Amino acid sequence: MTTLHGPQTSPSAQAPQRGESAGELRLNRHRPGIKAKPLPAPEAALDDPALYINRELSHLEFNIRVLEQALDPAHPLLDRLRFLLIFSSNLDEFFEIRVAGFKHSLALGRDESGADGLPVPQLLTEISRLAHEQVERQYRILNELLLPALEEEGIRFRRREDWTPEQANWVADYFESRIQPVISPIGLDPSHPFPRLVNKSLNFIVELEGKDAFGREGGLAILPAPRSLPRLIGLPESLCAEGIKEYVFLSSMIHAHAGEVFPGMRVKGCYQFRLTRNADLSVDPEAVSDLASALRGELLARRYGSGVRLEVADNCPEDLADFLLKQFELEESDLYRVNGPVNLTRMMAVIDDVARPELVYRPFTPGLPKALNRGGSLFDAIAGGDILLHHPFQSFAPVEDLLAEAARDPEVLAIKQTLYRTGADSPIVGALVEAARGGKEVTVVIELRARFDEADNLALAAKLQEAGAIVIYGVMAYKTHAKLLHIVRRERGGLRYYAHLGTGNYHTKTARLYTDYSLFTADPVLCEDVFQLFQQLSGMGKQRRIEALLHAPFTLHEGLVAMIDREAEHARQGRRAHLIIKCNSLTEPKLIRALYRASKAGVECDLIIRGQCCLRPGVPGISENIRVRSIVGRFLEHTRVFYFHNDGQGEVWGSSADFMTRNMFHRVETCFPLRDKKLAARVRKDLETYLVDNCQSWLLQPDGSYLKQHPGEAAPISAQETLLYAYATKA
Repeated sequence: MTTLHGPQTSPSAQAPQRGESAGELRLNRHRPGIKAKPLPAPEAALDDPALYINRELSHLEFNIRVLEQALDPAHPLLDRLRFLLIFSSNLDEFFEIRVAGFKHSLALGRDESGADGLPVPQLLTEISRLAHEQVERQYRILNELLLPALEEEGIRFRRREDWTPEQANWVADYFESRIQPVISPIGLDPSHPFPRLVNKSLNFIVELEGKDAFGREGGLAILPAPRSLPRLIGLPESLCAEGIKEYVFLSSMIHAHAGEVFPGMRVKGCYQFRLTRNADLSVDPEAVSDLASALRGELLARRYGSGVRLEVADNCPEDLADFLLKQFELEESDLYRVNGPVNLTRMMAVIDDVARPELVYRPFTPGLPKALNRGGSLFDAIAGGDILLHHPFQSFAPVEDLLAEAARDPEVLAIKQTLYRTGADSPIVGALVEAARGGKEVTVVIELRARFDEADNLALAAKLQEAGAIVIYGVMAYKTHAKLLHIVRRERGGLRYYAHLGTGNYHTKTARLYTDYSLFTADPVLCEDVFQLFQQLSGMGKQRRIEALLHAPFTLHEGLVAMIDREAEHARQGRRAHLIIKCNSLTEPKLIRALYRASKAGVECDLIIRGQCCLRPGVPGISENIRVRSIVGRFLEHTRVFYFHNDGQGEVWGSSADFMTRNMFHRVETCFPLRDKKLAARVRKDLETYLVDNCQSWLLQPDGSYLKQHPGEAAPISAQETLLYAYATKA
């Protein structure tokens, strides 16, 4: 059995090399996917490609850090399985969007190299190498570590060769009654060409021998697995050993009974495969008069985009794999042979099905600040001063409760809200519907193009419109990604504004899984700014005057660059200079150059970047004052929050935007100051907690690799556990 861990590694040590047979699966033992380049001289131009890490390879490195969590015994066993499956889901999207986009560009004769200068053909080669390596590693982790560990805990996945006679009989009955009635085999011949298969669907290619009822000679057939059926089926308790929960894969059932689908023919071979297609949506702003109708058409097309990746069972013969590659117009490098199910993400069903609380993280009750623990009206509480929530450690319920109260309150006249990822069944949508039906002015800016949530957003748009709300789809060329809520309330004969600004989405479920900040405020300046942003989104006219907020695509980028440059100027004047940036991705070249300038001037730059980071830290004379860490743990780090020392007059900003080109120039985003000094100090303390994490923290090295931090002789510090203990009511 492969061991989980190698020796403890000091933070300053170089990442061990991959290739040692005993260490390939170990935590923190992999070579970077980014090829190291010679470090530039201190006087090098800040646009030197050697100073930039490729965005796509950095994206893959993040997915590798997610996969590494499956090896970490600090996580409960089922959560380790969850991380392994999230790696699959992330990789699916990476191929559907990023790899598909580059293949499409090449087909059009475009080579869209980034700031690192890596040509697209070379990039695709490197992506293929790294992805093949990690997928093979993923299945080894599953087969050699997680499945045996789960079996020791009484959770078993039965292979066909291990079925008892009683189980085999039950499977036969299940196949006859549940699977065969809905399965549609497709024989391949001149009158039955190769079918169009849905993106990421489970299929089988079957070799047949003999003659059918029409006298046709056997050959090949395609057997699509019904999408309506679960991919994992629990065996009846009476057929399982005592205390054991046993499962059978749908693919195993179809394998075992493929012959019954082709009566009178001999099945020479049956092999599962799955095709990943281009799933990006393409809507031309100049050719669309109705965005909702255009998106409905694109959603149908998404299921049948061009192929980008083919997964097959590792025992599939070469000639059949080549046949499939030819059908989908793919190259050998696009083929992934896997030792197990081709659709691992469907194993998520087990985590929800198994009632084993000791194998998952302990539940907790999110806390509430004192201002919200006193009961009474939320409007009164917010009028008493700004309130900040840190999800999921603190409850998301006050956001829902505020809207519910606003919907019922006869003094509330108008509600405006942006929705990016929410869901039609959300309590927030329910409150907006109630408010609209109650005669209040409800305006909702829905971003229909939130990737993979387009169908849900179309549904909630229809639901709101039916209730009488005004629904706006934002600005055609700019996704509305800002998280804003504005309420107009009649008080003491006048009108008062209330607002909520957030770093995350108005989504009840993800608020329990993602870290984000929520700010409730009645500050007249901030509330007026939010009002003006809504007016700008719903109407037309020149850019409106915004006093306190920064907003994209107008002032956010230049404002952030100016604040970074301000720190650099303080450093040049001999003053203390420090900044902390926490966001999901750092890829925008001008912001990276501003950080390089700050480092050269002597600014201490602490960057907490969960995912993609194109900045190369630790380059002597250029970025030696920059430290980049990624936190990967129980919760998905999603907060975008920025601290600037500002010569002792510290500023803290929350934002809906990452440090990416799309967020700065192609989206509607907001960045809001925390004007309450106590709240700003609290956020800075939270950030400092992340900076001392030595359990879930990975430090980015100059060569682009990430090095997992270990406590060593020091006390272990997990930022997420610390914040959970600090803010949650009961952990």
